[in-house]
Amino acid sequence: MFNAQCSMIKNVLHLIRPQQWLKNVFVLMPMFFGGSLLDRGAIYASVITFLAFCWIASAVYCFNDIVDVEYDRRHPVKCHRPIASGAVSLKQAYGLMILMFILSAATILLLKENMLLVGGILLFYFVLNLAYCVWLKQHAIVDVCVIAFGFVLRLIAGGEASGVVLSKWIVLMTFLITLFMSFAKRRDDVIRMEETGEAPRKNTIRYSLPFINQAITITASVTMVCYIMYTVSPEVAARANTEYLYLTTCFVLVGLLRYIQLTVVDKRSGDPTKIMLRDRFTQIVVVLFTLTFFFIIYM
Repeated sequence: MFNAQCSMIKNVLHLIRPQQWLKNVFVLMPMFFGGSLLDRGAIYASVITFLAFCWIASAVYCFNDIVDVEYDRRHPVKCHRPIASGAVSLKQAYGLMILMFILSAATILLLKENMLLVGGILLFYFVLNLAYCVWLKQHAIVDVCVIAFGFVLRLIAGGEASGVVLSKWIVLMTFLITLFMSFAKRRDDVIRMEETGEAPRKNTIRYSLPFINQAITITASVTMVCYIMYTVSPEVAARANTEYLYLTTCFVLVGLLRYIQLTVVDKRSGDPTKIMLRDRFTQIVVVLFTLTFFFIIYM
């Protein structure tokens, strides 16, 4: 009985993917970059919004696996997913999806200000991702743009919740850097298709290595420009009360180069979350960037 319960818990965790909640750190970025990290009200609102996005993201993962169940059963790796393997039934998966949605809605009710606005953004994110799972992800370029826009929605929700006015540069940078990582992830799919002769996704045939490589180069370059413009923006400098934010540029550049190295040389950019959790070089760059930014703004 105990083993059966442990197995079910393991399958539920596999289905809702808590390790992917790391992506929702974008909700906390407005609070950090906006200089509100020491504001209790901003911390409370940002954490509540972060948790709400975690629950709603898990609801989307449940729906995605429900929609893809037949495809996953034919996949050599994804066939081990809980629904595809039969460990979790479709009825249970729908129930878990509804539970995650209810938890997200209940969590957002804890917001003291801008509850309806943040809740509306959350609902739009949910509907957009349902459309992505059913239809949008079948179209090349559209699929990566929808993913990147989802991160922009996280950023906007975090800004509205914490009361931080977002710079246009950080919004553009968020879209571009997540678009860059999405293209890098698609590169792994293209390589797998060329090696096995079978497309991991329906839209993979609309991508090629030359195209992906150029897309990665373009998005990385424009991301770098956007970040530089963000650090030297008079508006941002006035809000942060410092003109030294440009010193953090080197960490962003090194981080982008490292990600390109992992993508092109090591060919292991399939999961950005795993890279953040396992690649020590990337972790060091992120920590140094965060500490430097914190010191410049808050000290």
